[in-house]
Amino acid sequence: MIENRIILGIDPGTNIMGYGIIGITGKKITLLSLGVLKLSKVEGHTLKLKNIFEQTSSLIEQYHPDELAIEAPFYGKNVQSMLKLGRAQGVAIAAALSRSVPVFEYSPKKVKQSITGKGSASKEQVAAMLQTLLGFKEMPKHLDATDGLAVAMCHYFQRGATAEKKSYTGWKAFIAENPERGI
Repeated sequence: MIENRIILGIDPGTNIMGYGIIGITGKKITLLSLGVLKLSKVEGHTLKLKNIFEQTSSLIEQYHPDELAIEAPFYGKNVQSMLKLGRAQGVAIAAALSRSVPVFEYSPKKVKQSITGKGSASKEQVAAMLQTLLGFKEMPKHLDATDGLAVAMCHYFQRGATAEKKSYTGWKAFIAENPERGI
């Protein structure tokens, strides 16, 4: 059985939101789109949130992703910045959930580690590895776009080549399937 699915990855931001969309057919990964939503000229935080919701909704309507992967806000010293970033993330998540698209969240360190093998990799290192993996020629002007793409690829790597999730009827069934995990 050949599996087809589309993953939308988002790197949330209140000034620039990066996104990347990949298509999977069997084990072949294809870059469908990547880019940024520029919000720095939008006046007021609530209008930026509205724009994030509308643009995320538009991407969902255009590409029909099966899953949304989004980067979790990182912990910083500026509480106001963290709150704004959390709101931006929440609005993108709400746009996906309002269209019944499942959402998966990954830490920045997990995203970098899954792409480069190093959780402290730079944006440039992540972008270069994605360029190698997906074979796109031109590097985007804003690396927030490749950050969004990295989240989508991270999700693909974390979930494996298939979207099938094992489900168990109880603890006994889980242990029977995974004897090494028992006590």
